[in-house]
Amino acid sequence: MARRSAPSKGILLGILLVVVTVVVFLFLRGSLLSPGKQAIAAVEEFYQNEQVGEFSGSWGLFHSTMRERFSKGHYIQDRAHVFMNHFGVETFTYTLSKPEKVDNWKMSKKGPVMKNVYKFLVTQTYKGKYGNFDLKQEVIAVEEKGKWKIAWDYKQ
Repeated sequence: MARRSAPSKGILLGILLVVVTVVVFLFLRGSLLSPGKQAIAAVEEFYQNEQVGEFSGSWGLFHSTMRERFSKGHYIQDRAHVFMNHFGVETFTYTLSKPEKVDNWKMSKKGPVMKNVYKFLVTQTYKGKYGNFDLKQEVIAVEEKGKWKIAWDYKQ
């Protein structure tokens, strides 16, 4: 009858190392992909698309209530016309404020209340044929069906 030897310390140490690595990874993933960081990533993606004139990609990041305001074709044409043609610029730089968590937010006075919202102040800096100027806009990142989407404030 053959005797089985107890698992070696190396195997147990290896298993422990794998378990600890997985736990640390899951912890870091949760903190790195916090709702605030996901909201930042959505706003960054939106403005990176706008910088390179990829307005179709920007439009795709809009919250459904924003997409109801503009058809995709109209948005693409309007953004290119106003920013590229009228302002005489090809691109811009931008900065984001730190995200501010908002519990209940409405895009317009009559709009639905949105939860899980982050508010940013975005400053776009243009250098064009009419000089240098900054455009500041409050931008909202809101979770919709598990994805972070962009909205603008229309309350007056």
